[in-house]
Amino acid sequence: QVQFVESGGGLVQPGGSLRLSCVASGFTFSNYYMSWYRQAPGKERDLVASTSAGGFTVYADSVKGRFTVSRDNARSTVYLQMNDLKPEDTAVYYCKRTNRPDSWGLGTQVTVSS
Repeated sequence: QVQFVESGGGLVQPGGSLRLSCVASGFTFSNYYMSWYRQAPGKERDLVASTSAGGFTVYADSVKGRFTVSRDNARSTVYLQMNDLKPEDTAVYYCKRTNRPDSWGLGTQVTVSS
């Protein structure tokens, strides 16, 4: 069974940083692109960043230069380092295999507020 467990969220002031982690299970992690998504209240879930098995990365324009996605294939874990956080980054963050019909995990809440 494919599963994703996200962690690392919290409350942070504008300009602060957080590092999210997502542990995946139920498939051969190193064979797949992995992505982070986020959903703010009242909005659709959007793609934030993706990484290939070999470390190729892409980012949404809104987070370029502030967020960094990385992965540890040995630990089946994908990370999202978020710096210079802004109130508009407030959302529940999820990870999943890119373009696969996986079920969503519970996500991790990120709140950016002073």
